[in-house]
Amino acid sequence: MTSDDFIPLTDFERDALGELSNIAMARAASSLRQMVQHQVLLSVPAVDVLTQDAAAAIVARPAHSSLVAVRQDFSGAFSGRALLIFPEANSLELIRAVVGPKLTLEDIVDLEDEALAETGNIILNSWVATIANLLKRALRMSLPVVVRGDGRQMFDSPGGSDSLILFLHINFEISNKAISGYVALLMDIPSFAELRALIADFVTHMTGDERGEAAQRD
Repeated sequence: MTSDDFIPLTDFERDALGELSNIAMARAASSLRQMVQHQVLLSVPAVDVLTQDAAAAIVARPAHSSLVAVRQDFSGAFSGRALLIFPEANSLELIRAVVGPKLTLEDIVDLEDEALAETGNIILNSWVATIANLLKRALRMSLPVVVRGDGRQMFDSPGGSDSLILFLHINFEISNKAISGYVALLMDIPSFAELRALIADFVTHMTGDERGEAAQRD
C-alpha cells in the first residue's frame, strides 16, 4: 500500500482529530503561559492528512521560501516524526514574544535556536503526549532539533516518499502578537493505519459514554 491508495479521512475522523488537537494545544498553551508569564492562546483551525508533496506545497508558498522547524521523532504504538514549522520571519516574531521585547534583534538571533527548541518541545510534547494519553498508548519522544530549509526538505522522512502527514494549521497569540505556523506528524502507512484504528476506538468509546449518560438522564 502506498500514499496514493490512502482513503481520505471521514468527517467523523477529522472532527475527532480536531477535538484531540485542540485539547492538546490548550495544554501546550497552559505550559507556555507558565514559561513566558503572558497570556497564550493556541488554536487549530484546520486538520487534514496530506501527502508529502501536498504539505510541502502549502508551507513553501513564495512568501515562505525560508522555513524554520523544530523536529522530534516519536515511537511506540505508532511511530514517526513531529514538526513545528514557521516561516523564518514568523519564528523571529515568536521568539521576540517568548523572550520579551527588551532584547535587541542581535540578542534574539543568538537565542533563537535555544528558544525555538524549548518552545517546540513544549508544543510537540503536549500534542503527541495528549494524543497518546487519550488513545491510551505510550509514545517516546526524542530531544528537539532545530532545522532550516525549504518545504520539501522539511518533510524528508525515514519512511520515504510514501509517508503521510497529519497536518495542522495553528494560530498563536502571545502578548497580543498573532503568529501562524504548522504542526506536522509524518508517519508511514502502517503507523497511520494504527493511529486511524485507535481514533476509531476512541470515537466509539466516547460515543458509548455519551449514550450511556443520555440513557441515565432519561
